Amino acid sequence: MQHDTVAGYEISTDAGRLDIAVIHRFLSEESYWARGVPRSTVEKAVANSLCFGVYAGAAQIGLARVVTDKATFALLADVFILKEHRGKGLSKWLMQSVIEHDDLQGLRRLLLLTSDAHGLYSQFGFGPLGAPSRFMEILRADLYQSQ
Repeated sequence: MQHDTVAGYEISTDAGRLDIAVIHRFLSEESYWARGVPRSTVEKAVANSLCFGVYAGAAQIGLARVVTDKATFALLADVFILKEHRGKGLSKWLMQSVIEHDDLQGLRRLLLLTSDAHGLYSQFGFGPLGAPSRFMEILRADLYQSQ
């Protein structure tokens, strides 16, 4: 379990501290990628991922979720800092914590999808897909809206 503190904020991988209500509210109401996601889906996703919670005192104010086998592959997902805590370098600190985590060292591939944060992620080595034609997907973009 990882714990880091800076200027009144803390990042922790302690799954017991995660506030599902905060995570669900942000993802279902404020994110562009998971709008309308059911709480049960968030609970299952969090339970089966390596999660980095960002806290101001006891209150959760951010998250990065990593889906991984901890050996070869990881997908970074659901990265956010609540609006009132942005502009303080927390997303960079969160990304540094993810990149440096012991369970994520030596991976062959670390993926993410983003529509608007390329500048942040490029600072940590992310770039365009090297061979996009090799990737395939099943995408159900409106899945949460139809439930």
